[in-house]
Amino acid sequence: MGILEGKKILVTGVTLNTSIAYSVARIAQQEGAEIVVSNFGRGMGLTRRVVKKLDPVPEVLDLNVTDAEQLAALPGQLRELGFDHLDGVVHSIAYAHPERALGGAFLTTEWDDVAMAVQTSAYSLQSLAMAVRELLGRGSSIVGLTFDATVSWPSYDWMGVAKAALESTNRYLARYLGPDGIRSNLVAAGPVDTIAKKAIPGASSFNDIWDGRAPLGWDASDATPVGKAVVALLSDWFPATTGTMVHVDGGLHSTGA
Repeated sequence: MGILEGKKILVTGVTLNTSIAYSVARIAQQEGAEIVVSNFGRGMGLTRRVVKKLDPVPEVLDLNVTDAEQLAALPGQLRELGFDHLDGVVHSIAYAHPERALGGAFLTTEWDDVAMAVQTSAYSLQSLAMAVRELLGRGSSIVGLTFDATVSWPSYDWMGVAKAALESTNRYLARYLGPDGIRSNLVAAGPVDTIAKKAIPGASSFNDIWDGRAPLGWDASDATPVGKAVVALLSDWFPATTGTMVHVDGGLHSTGA
């Protein structure tokens, strides 16, 4: 029996089979979970195609986490699909304008682009959690994905700021949802060659950093280690862990120069 046997999980941000969210969805199913996935807009076509590789093929929801009406409709949509409750939610959502907010544009980025990055990448953790709050019970788990924002990274710019906000949001969610037995944690992944990473100008330099410094080494083409960590945090094996960030980066975060 898998560690997610019988659990109902919402996995957001599934795009290509290289995405971390896809890896989470695949491993969650292998561990016994019933899943529903989401994306939105032009990404929906990619998601509907890629989930055909999963068995069983999950339902795909069109969910824009910056749209209050869509968030309000989410619990009803989930119930219609037979998800009368949720045991877990995976937040794999982030966006910053690649030309105006990333790639060295930090000093010239205007507020509208900063606001979009923070709302989409950080505030959405809280808004998504509150949207499905009525479906979450004691023992349920929220897991988000970050790229360690305790330091600065080349080209990451306002996404780094947004991820710092995400990491703080996670801690406050843990504080306020903890009394109801709901956990909230993040996985800080090393660089994975996803479609989102490729949209960041200069992001290929991350791979060079990890090649030279990660004690365990790092394969940027394989999201499986990250997916396994997310699934573990969704399970009952971390019943007293909340408000924290688990590094899955080959150990790079522990090194200096």
